[in-house]
Amino acid sequence: MVRRYVDALEKLPEHRADPATIEGCSQLKPDNYLLAWHTPFNDKGSGFGAATKAMCVGMRYWKPERLGTLVEVSVECGRMTHNHPTGFLGSLCTALFASYAVQGKRLEQWGRDMLRAVPLAEDYCKKTIRHLAEYQEHWFYFEAKWQFYLEERKISEDSESGATFPDHYDAEERDKTYRKWSSEGRGGRRGHDAPMIAYDALLGAKGSWAELCQRAMFHGGESGASGAIAGCLFGLLHGLDAVPTGLYRELEHKEQLGRLGETLHRLSSEEK
Repeated sequence: MVRRYVDALEKLPEHRADPATIEGCSQLKPDNYLLAWHTPFNDKGSGFGAATKAMCVGMRYWKPERLGTLVEVSVECGRMTHNHPTGFLGSLCTALFASYAVQGKRLEQWGRDMLRAVPLAEDYCKKTIRHLAEYQEHWFYFEAKWQFYLEERKISEDSESGATFPDHYDAEERDKTYRKWSSEGRGGRRGHDAPMIAYDALLGAKGSWAELCQRAMFHGGESGASGAIAGCLFGLLHGLDAVPTGLYRELEHKEQLGRLGETLHRLSSEEK
């Protein structure tokens, strides 16, 4: 994975990654097997970049019995570039959401079930004995923000009803809400709120691609991040039939992406 990260940045200079990813990749050591993926703790590593690229981990290890592997791989792939709990817990979150989509788990359960997996990530980090003091200082922000969100949407442990949205929830109101969830007034900028906005959009879209775009991709914050996560999860839930064909007919690297998708599906399905 370290080699893939470094190769991608070197071979695709026109697709500029987020600053934390560039900084993290510059500290990776592809030729040092023991320390290849060990990067320093990063106070500024709380951004969305780890969350936007971890859905494939959930697609690879989607089976419930592979939860331990999903946790370990999503944490490691996250902290290679975003070595901060808010950053790499974002990659755990989107990997879990992708696995839940493949499992067919009820959408309203995702947030609560994800929070139940966070202690597994904490245990794994303790086992690897890296940066524990720094992690402890910042760990609970991610969980606290998600608890606040689930309470706001009235999604409880035993809730059978759907999420509760305000009666008046136009673009302006959504922007205000996204800013409130953020850490610095820019919705979707961090590892906790990029997946949060994507999840919220899925809950509100009720299977409509147009509504998903309105909620996840057209807002005043980091809409590219929340939109990428929401689009992937929507595809896993509803397939391409629900998306206008003009949006992907001429997609860049379409054939290669198709082959990768087929391989990912085959490997995850065959695995004992």
